[in-house]
Amino acid sequence: MSVYSGMAATPRRLQVLTALMMVLAASCWQPAYGILDDDEYNSVYNEQIREQQNHEVGRFPFLMPNVRPKTPELYLCTPIKVDYTKSYYIVGYEPNATMNTAHHMLVYGCGEPGSSKTVWNCGEMAKKSSEETASPCGVQSHSQILYAWARDAPKLELPEGVGFKVGYDSPIKYIVLQVHYASIARFKDGSTDDSGVFIRYTEKPMNKLAGVLLMGTAGVIPPMSVEHMETACEINENKTIHPIAYRTHTHSLGKVVSGYRVRSDDHGMNHWTLLGKRDPLTPQMFYPVMNKEPIVKGDFIAARCTMESHRTRVTEIGATNNDEMCNFYLMYYVENDEPLNMKYCFSQGPPNYYWRNPDVGLNNIPHKEASTL
Repeated sequence: MSVYSGMAATPRRLQVLTALMMVLAASCWQPAYGILDDDEYNSVYNEQIREQQNHEVGRFPFLMPNVRPKTPELYLCTPIKVDYTKSYYIVGYEPNATMNTAHHMLVYGCGEPGSSKTVWNCGEMAKKSSEETASPCGVQSHSQILYAWARDAPKLELPEGVGFKVGYDSPIKYIVLQVHYASIARFKDGSTDDSGVFIRYTEKPMNKLAGVLLMGTAGVIPPMSVEHMETACEINENKTIHPIAYRTHTHSLGKVVSGYRVRSDDHGMNHWTLLGKRDPLTPQMFYPVMNKEPIVKGDFIAARCTMESHRTRVTEIGATNNDEMCNFYLMYYVENDEPLNMKYCFSQGPPNYYWRNPDVGLNNIPHKEASTL
């Protein structure tokens, strides 16, 4: 996968200079995370991918450039700019991380990055850092999730003939890696980190384009309680999406996360088809969906996180391990079409939003099934 330095576009295939590294190198600003200089940094990449240049499927090392986090619960982002003169199709991800170092990682597809820096603090919800923060993608730019990893999940390979399109006529011009460093104990001796992913890609055109719908909630979990954090969105686009895989994510209070396709019959009765259900504290990888039937316009996609708190305090949604998250990721593909414009489906969560609310419009809710394994 070709990338540009951000200073001058170079046409050499599979060049691995990152856009914003060169911008940073041209300035006098020095990051606080222990970045290598450009020559040393890029020589590592050039050596690793040289023998891949003539292969149909390439392998691009997208790694943190030897950063040294200095505050707990830090989120760091680093970008690459994709060669916009060609189309590339991402067909797999190989994580280069362990849960002892990285709490979780996300790979974003962006129209523009959230910062012009080589590495920046992208934990908007972090409350203890005095550093300037920015989101992974630019505030007004295209933003979508391409991959997520946590808890030592293994590599992901997309089905044959399916890929995430980036570059040329795709809205994805940059790819941004986000790593959450919950603990910094292993960095106190001066060690650095290169967590990230190896992106597998091809230039072979594909007519089955992948997408990810990220579902989640806001809200609070009362002390000493079991709470349901729920969200649901209607498919309003005239597209047929084929579910591939699902992934769940919570912090420590999560017990069960489930996702459904909800379809109404002629009498207005909802029929709930399980897409995936899992204990979110098992390896947080993408698992094959439990039902591959297509999802069409008029269907709802619904997700629930069942949380159990033995804490004596209220737990809020947030970025740290003291907070919680409720996420259900649905990976899918469309054939001879573009992925959904809807990339996210979030609700206010408890105590304001539940599936049972009259204004949500759902019925025949599988309350017990959605919260038990």
